[in-house]
This record gives sequence, C-alpha cells and structure tokens, in this order.
Amino acid sequence: MKSIKVMIVDDSAVVRQVLSQVLAADSAIEVIGTAADPLFALDKMQRQWPDVIVLDVEMPRMDGITFLRKLMAERPTPVVICSTLTEKGATTTMQALAAGAVSIVTKPQANLGKFLVNASDDLVNAVKAAARANVKRLASKTPPAAPQAKLSADAILPPASGAMARTTERIVAIGTSTGGTQALEYILTRLPRVCPAIVIVQHMPERFTAAFAERLNGLCELEVLEARNGDRVVPGRALIAPGGRHLLLKRSGAQYVVDVVDGPPVSRHKPSVDVLFRSTARAAGANATGIIMTGMGDDGARGLREMHEAGALTLGQDEASCVVYGMPKEAMKLGAVSREIPLEQIPAAILRG
Repeated sequence: MKSIKVMIVDDSAVVRQVLSQVLAADSAIEVIGTAADPLFALDKMQRQWPDVIVLDVEMPRMDGITFLRKLMAERPTPVVICSTLTEKGATTTMQALAAGAVSIVTKPQANLGKFLVNASDDLVNAVKAAARANVKRLASKTPPAAPQAKLSADAILPPASGAMARTTERIVAIGTSTGGTQALEYILTRLPRVCPAIVIVQHMPERFTAAFAERLNGLCELEVLEARNGDRVVPGRALIAPGGRHLLLKRSGAQYVVDVVDGPPVSRHKPSVDVLFRSTARAAGANATGIIMTGMGDDGARGLREMHEAGALTLGQDEASCVVYGMPKEAMKLGAVSREIPLEQIPAAILRG
C-alpha cells in the first residue's frame, strides 16, 4: 500500500524529532520533511507535497492559523493540529479547527519522552484519519498508550430494559468525531433559541471541549455549554461532553439531567458516543432522536442501534457530506440508522423530530 506522506511543522527542534520518531515507527507513514515554520514548510512542500501536515499553531514569521487559511484557500490538504494543553492554546486551536483543520493531538509542554509512550497511538490514528478525510468539505465551510481492550458501553452502564412511555419532551443526542467540530458549528448555528434539548459527544481532548463550547455559545442563538455533572437538559440548550469524561443522560423525577463520569475508554474513546447513546435509550427511549455524524471508527454504532430498538428516530450523516464516512457507515451496517441525510438537512430534522 502507498504510504501516507507527512510534513511536520513546529518551531521546536525537539518536538519535530519526537513527532518524527513516533510517526516513522508506523510502516504506513513516511515523514517526508520537517520545518521550523510555515514559510520553510511551503518551500519544501513545493518539491514534494504531503498527504497530511502535522502543524503547531504558535510559530514565528507565520502563525499556524494564517498558514492553515492560506492552505485551505489555495491547495486544501489534511492538517492535524498538535497543540499544548493550555487555555490560550485551546482557544487558538478552536480557530484552527474552524479554519479547516481535521483534528487535534495534544502536545505536552514538558516530558516529551512520556509523550512517546502515552500519546503515540493518538497521533498515528489522527494522521491516518486525516489521510482519509474529505478536505473539500472542510475547505468549503459547509461542511492512547499501548493497545487496549475495546470495551463496550457495558463498562459504564447496563442496556435499557423495557419500553419508555412517549411524552412531548424531546431529546436529541449527537455523536461525532473527525470533522465534527465544523459539522456541529454548521448545525447549531442554524437552530433557533427555541429548539429541543441536545446532548453531544465530540471526540476531543481534555480542556479543548471547554473552548469549543465557549466558541459555539458565542455564535449560536441557543445556549451551548461544556456539560457539568447534574446539569439540566432543557430546550434551547446543548451540552457537550467534556474531554476525558463520559456523558450520560438520566431522568430525575420529571426532568432530564446529565451525569459526567470517569471510567475506562469505551470503543476506545472517552467520552464515548456509545455511552451517550445507550444512556439516552435508557432514559428517553422513543422520546429521543439519535444522530451519528462524520468520524473514523465505529464508536456510536452499537449505541445508536440500542436507541433504534428503543423506538427512537435514528439518523446518519450521508457519505457525501462527511469529512470521514466511518462512524455513520458502521451504524448503517448494523441496521441502526432509520435514514441517512446530508449535513445540510440535519438542522431541519432536529426541529421536525
């Protein structure tokens, strides 16, 4: 098979060396070059254009955001942002995702040797997902450690038992991964203030989800928050699972609330879409709508099938509008999807129910 050609752009020589070492260890990836800033990178890329760029956001001469916007306008190429876990870094990274980056990998501020052990799988998987991405969707504006056992949602909560009575209260549960930040922005900015309650899992590292929710809250008519344990799930509000924690919907008396819990990764993710969808099947049954969107892998497929079996309407984003048609495809294979629709039709489907 053809190897994935990668260019690494970071102003730290040590970081470039570490990232090169991590990626070169995978036989499917070839690091064709490194550069200390985007101007050096552009010069090298003219000789051999990469399939994927791993990009820092804060660099001299030209910052990563300016470079990314130039790239997406002139020659769209999949970009993985490698950013530090800082408040400033998280805010800048949200701008990068909005500009067309495919995904984020966290970069430690210290102890790069530990990064080799703990985050190498994350980086390799992000590069492989980016290589499969439909970057035209991103450019158009329309949008962990050693291998571990792949756990199911059983690790967090049992399946639903019995049918849930239908009520007038509606819950919308959304799960997405690669390309999902742009897709969620498209959907949520097109919803009115009066809309069904929404709970969301977007695969994203810790701390970045807070900046993501804050950004969306400033753009949307509805309220968008990073979920906290015990938050009420009410019309006009969208709650986003915090990175590194599972999000569960539950019923408390006459109200819906969320539990934000720790636990092992499920379907290799934390937060996991399977966990959110299973909890929604248990708590809301036929009163819910489940939507699985762009992303690599199969997280959410089994949970969406449980929602479907509980009587919920289940929707999948169609292949043409996905950045990566992975999660919806796996859900379709399981018979979990009532129907597939393009991204552009999802806001109306949420309002229609």
